[in-house]
Amino acid sequence: MDVLQDLESRGLIHQTTDRDGLEKHLSENQVTLYCGFDPTADSLHIGHLVPITMLKRFQKAGHKPIALVGGGTGMIGDPSGRTSERTLNDDAVVKGYSEQIRQQIAKLLNFDKGENPVVSRNNHDWLGSMTVIDFLRDAGKHFGINYMLAKESVSARIEQGITFTEFSYMILQSLDYLKLNEQENCTLQIGGSDQWGNITAGMELIRRSREEEAEEIKVFGLTVPLITKADGTKFGKTAGGAIWLDPEKTTPYEFYQFWINTDDRDVMKFTRYFTFLTEAEMAEMEEEVANHPENRLAQKRLAEEMTKIVHSEAALEQAQKISASLFTGDLKQLSASDIEQGFKGVPTFAAAKEDLGLIDLLVNASISPSKRQAREDIKNGAIYINGERQQEMQYVVGEQDRIDGQFTIIRRGKKKYFLIRY
Repeated sequence: MDVLQDLESRGLIHQTTDRDGLEKHLSENQVTLYCGFDPTADSLHIGHLVPITMLKRFQKAGHKPIALVGGGTGMIGDPSGRTSERTLNDDAVVKGYSEQIRQQIAKLLNFDKGENPVVSRNNHDWLGSMTVIDFLRDAGKHFGINYMLAKESVSARIEQGITFTEFSYMILQSLDYLKLNEQENCTLQIGGSDQWGNITAGMELIRRSREEEAEEIKVFGLTVPLITKADGTKFGKTAGGAIWLDPEKTTPYEFYQFWINTDDRDVMKFTRYFTFLTEAEMAEMEEEVANHPENRLAQKRLAEEMTKIVHSEAALEQAQKISASLFTGDLKQLSASDIEQGFKGVPTFAAAKEDLGLIDLLVNASISPSKRQAREDIKNGAIYINGERQQEMQYVVGEQDRIDGQFTIIRRGKKKYFLIRY
């Protein structure tokens, strides 16, 4: 199965330019392709994993991928898929974001390793030194206003209003394709479905800029579909916000739990999109989902694969350990590091390292609203310390209850957790 057939079987092709020509081009050449990532935040999120894994799929098929960080275009902001203009970040912020994103992509794609390594480029290298006159003469003259107005990224914003800055973004991204075509013989750009207009504009700029050799120029575009969830909600968003690839923003445990909680209706689609499992492995998973959905084995496999890919085997093992401890209630097995991950966002009370009566601690930490209620909670067996029920009224919370000397986990009722941090 060639790379396009594999992508199609996984549902990863939304649009292509000249499908037959692209198939022939890929079969006859080692193709250099690229995908761009604008630094609009200090981390990528899981929505970026589809284009990242696309680069890896082409690499595995023997082609040469380029991950382009948009240090230049990130100064402007892509209007695609937006109803309002982005806030413009200053140069230092964009540079910082660019480097953080480059490091994230490098971790996922292993830059400069192997026979056809993924390489990194930054479009600030050519956009940052370009003068206004160069921009207008060398690029702007090739774009008709009517042509640009017809692009969805522009036409969708006409009524709300679009600035000349965002209007020009399409030309800047087109310059990326032109420069990579000239410097790296890059002949394929991939991106999300919202990038179709920018991709085809880049192809047009290449053809117009090299008109005298137009018959010899072969450049292509391919987009992946917009990822949607079966319940209609946006993929990659939770009540707590976006699922980031940075472990400081979304812990490996939270990341693992996101995939574990995948809807049965979505689990196979996401497995095809994001993992490198074989057709045979996916067929086996699909059968399991159909016959024994209650076991959630497909979700577990998806969570395992994604946590290993994005974080590490060690991070996966830690996430599984935290999940098992929370499921069984055996919290004493957790380390301070496990607790930092598994109880992120849980109400936390800072306490001195001194012994304290349980009733006083419950009130001081706002776990129980009053001493009377605290006594009721203890008497009724509603209070658990590090997973163990405590019904002794005079119990003193001390050194023996401090996990790694740093935390005590108190549960009130079935699901309300509180963290005491020393």
